Amino acid sequence: VSFPWQKREISNFDYLMYLNTLAGRSYNDYMQYPVFPWVLADYHSETLNLTNPHTFRDLSKPMGAQTVERKRKFIQRYNEVEKNLSAQCHYCTHYSSAIIVASYLVRMEPFTQTFCSLQGGSFDVADRMFHSVKSTWESASRDNMSDVRELIPEFFYLPEFLTNVNHFELGCMQDGTVLGDVQLPPWADGDPHKFILLHRQALESDYVSAHLHRWIDLIFGHKQHGSAAVEAVNTYHPYFYGDKMDLNNIKDPLIKSTILGFVSNFGQIPKQV
Repeated sequence: VSFPWQKREISNFDYLMYLNTLAGRSYNDYMQYPVFPWVLADYHSETLNLTNPHTFRDLSKPMGAQTVERKRKFIQRYNEVEKNLSAQCHYCTHYSSAIIVASYLVRMEPFTQTFCSLQGGSFDVADRMFHSVKSTWESASRDNMSDVRELIPEFFYLPEFLTNVNHFELGCMQDGTVLGDVQLPPWADGDPHKFILLHRQALESDYVSAHLHRWIDLIFGHKQHGSAAVEAVNTYHPYFYGDKMDLNNIKDPLIKSTILGFVSNFGQIPKQV
């Protein structure tokens, strides 16, 4: 049987939204907000070449395994099971959570207020705020072992979230940079509309169309848990697998509240589809 998506009768964007909905994710729940993949790895070139495979992120691997060195470290963590971890896993943080969603959208209301309330009433330290697409990619794919975040749908259709249209005082970074609009890759020419246009073209490109199913397997499919997930370096703390934990059978109120707190702070694996 050939499905409409395989025949390219519906766009990659629409198919990802469909899968997110099937998996119980919704714009109405920051803890289960629709999750979209990083599709590019090139945030430094003057022009974007969508015919070059090296332009793209490896969609067969989770964010924690985008470089050989990073993958090695997470496998080592899994094998060692540090003493302070209660369970064997590769990642103790998640690729989608309320704070990740609110940090991406912090320049727009009502997300500004949401972000501040999650941060205890104020903006975060400027250096930790979402301020650059390139540096966020480098953090999530290479530099920061506690950052494996993916993207949200707005990266493919909403230029407004990249501009500080409300003139919020977001602070000043250690190097003296005052936070304002999000810094865009050179190929966007400083234009949020051009960024969204090219980013959406990348999502719908031949390369991504040919490889997107591999990312879907990691997030929504058979590689999201179990032995296939271990092999794919794609296991998360057991508390993230909300539908696998039967909270009704957990009698200890402390453990139950710990699990619920974990999920609300750190995110949740989508239902398998």
